[in-house]
Amino acid sequence: MTAQPERPEEVLFVLPRQEKQAKKEPAGEKADTAKSRRPAKRRPADRLPVARVIVDTPLPHLDRYFDYRVPADMDEAAVPGCRVKVRFNGRLLAGFLAERVESSEFAGRLAYLETVVSPEPVLTPEILALSRAVADRYAGTLSDVLRLAVPPRHARVEKETAREEQAREEDVAGVEPADEDPPEAPEHPEVAPSPDDGAPVQETVEAAVLEVDPGPWDAYPEGPAFIEALHGGIAARAVWNALPGTDWTDAIAVAAEAALGAGRGTVVVLPDGRDVAAVDAALTRHLGEGRHVALTADLGPAKRYRSWLSVLRGHVQVVVGTRAAVFAPVRDLGLVVLWDDGDDVHVDPHAPYPHARTVLAMRAHRGNAAALIGGHTRTTDAQLLVESGWARPLVADRATLRSRAPQIRPAGDDRELARDGAARSARMPSLALRAAREASRSGPVLFQVPRRGYLNTLACAGCRAPARCDACHGPLAVRGSHAMPSCGWCGRVAGQWACPECGMTRMRAVVVGARRTAEELGRSFPSLTVRTSGREEVLSEVPNKPSLVVATPGAEPAVSGGGYAAAVLLDGWALLNRADLRASEETLRRWLNASALVRPGGAVVVSADSSLPVVQSLVRWDPGGFAERELAERRELGFPPAVSMASITGSPEHLRELLDQIELPGRAELLGPVPVGSERADDGTNRTERALLRVPRGAIGDLTRALKTAASARSARRDEHLAQVRVDPLHVL
Repeated sequence: MTAQPERPEEVLFVLPRQEKQAKKEPAGEKADTAKSRRPAKRRPADRLPVARVIVDTPLPHLDRYFDYRVPADMDEAAVPGCRVKVRFNGRLLAGFLAERVESSEFAGRLAYLETVVSPEPVLTPEILALSRAVADRYAGTLSDVLRLAVPPRHARVEKETAREEQAREEDVAGVEPADEDPPEAPEHPEVAPSPDDGAPVQETVEAAVLEVDPGPWDAYPEGPAFIEALHGGIAARAVWNALPGTDWTDAIAVAAEAALGAGRGTVVVLPDGRDVAAVDAALTRHLGEGRHVALTADLGPAKRYRSWLSVLRGHVQVVVGTRAAVFAPVRDLGLVVLWDDGDDVHVDPHAPYPHARTVLAMRAHRGNAAALIGGHTRTTDAQLLVESGWARPLVADRATLRSRAPQIRPAGDDRELARDGAARSARMPSLALRAAREASRSGPVLFQVPRRGYLNTLACAGCRAPARCDACHGPLAVRGSHAMPSCGWCGRVAGQWACPECGMTRMRAVVVGARRTAEELGRSFPSLTVRTSGREEVLSEVPNKPSLVVATPGAEPAVSGGGYAAAVLLDGWALLNRADLRASEETLRRWLNASALVRPGGAVVVSADSSLPVVQSLVRWDPGGFAERELAERRELGFPPAVSMASITGSPEHLRELLDQIELPGRAELLGPVPVGSERADDGTNRTERALLRVPRGAIGDLTRALKTAASARSARRDEHLAQVRVDPLHVL
């Protein structure tokens, strides 16, 4: 390198302040100051000096561990599972320290860890291995899964709980608690031994017979044996068809109590906060205060992180929550429970879009834990678990079911059609009105409406063609009782609308929402209170007195101290006519969930054709038989879940480019691409297309590896136009 000449004294671009300071400071002092400002030379830790870090980056080609040196001053704090920050490609990024090793395979010079954010080992080895398996199963990245598995840090809560824990330990030792913060969070203790390591399983089960009260499980022939197996530490797995009523919450609490009696933990995953609150109350009744925690988004970041830390540190072993609870770091997990696995909310909306059922099944299989997948219905995915032998059915006998179930009648059966010829086409047939009028004398009556809002869809009153906006061709709807028809896309009021097909200016309602239904019922039953429960305001409970409740599916409130006197399930055609592979399955799930809230022997009227198989399954209350037939039909046609599928969605040019780069497995089949969505380009073509990849279930691993390889290659080329990849998509039609 060429030596630089010394600066002449008369140079003009030196700042006066620097010249003045240079004159005041002697040369020796100036050299000492510069030396003191240099960072101290770092040296690596003496023990396991290499840290393998999971850097928080969503790029698929960077989905691997990166090695960093552990400086000596971070040796104690840099524990496996802690949060760190590292220099990566010139930026300061967050990450997790996966493990520490003696040496690295990287031949170059390793950079040092920048900082240890917290010594708390928030990423346990079990959750790390599970997250890696989930990422591979869904063709995603490990960092994406860890964003779902580990909540964001709340520093104040972390310090508070660590200080409380230190104070508790010092109180036990008879020492006054210290005021200063502890140097580091406590590490995980050894996992408690499994019952299999001690007494034989048979002896444990025999002891469980004397100690565990099966409670609600007595109503199921195999119920007491299932509870005994849980108390004995046996990995029993069941697909549970719950009886009508609300005692399913106590049944889950008894199962968690049995697993806890064996010294093992439980994770309970539910669709929404109302179900979490119900199971939370049941667990408190059976386990007592402080034996479990609830993890929901409604708690707020501080309280939720505090509860999560109590699970991480082993203070509680029972967790109940929504889909994020699938990754709760419960120690010695012995039971996973999933309620209502057919609900769409169990699919995480963030990449890689895992389903809680799949994650819990993987967790139970990897950890030799029991599993209970339950609901009032049975999905085809759960039926596949039964037919594969992974789980056994847990159902009540027909006599018990008949004594607990309501009486279900379709409004379109032959006897009712003979009495009321318009019952097949009427939205509110006379049978429904008669049942509601009689039942409302003794208690509340539930009306289930598939859609919220007022008049969500309009059509021409003459030719029945859909009513669309003259400007953007969006669907027209009426938002309120005094509102004019307006476009659902651009909001333009259609005051002078005329049908382009026949010229008629009058419109009719195609789909009636919950608010319009409540208005109609208020006029038909003027002496009764009409309540609505939907997206804007979801009621958790209604009083057990005469009233009418209009609710959308999933928002039906419970009745305090009892059940509904009757239920009317309206607009069955709107659910069954959806262009969805799961339309019949989802319709039966919504109907059964609503009917389960009705008193034993109460009336349930469904406005649907009685000849449909799904209606017959509802009348007989036979979700298992329906799931068995539905799965057989899908297996014959090659539809999920009999086969595995992946969808790729994106712009036409980028979608085809990605498809050309995927090396598909030998038995893979490409379906499409086909246009999806309503957004169009300037030339009139669809902006978005979708392709489906179909493989046998045993080849899903080969397919996800091929998808991941192609996505990594595009990511390495810095191609920002990545297509969306979903494995096991909910909607394939």
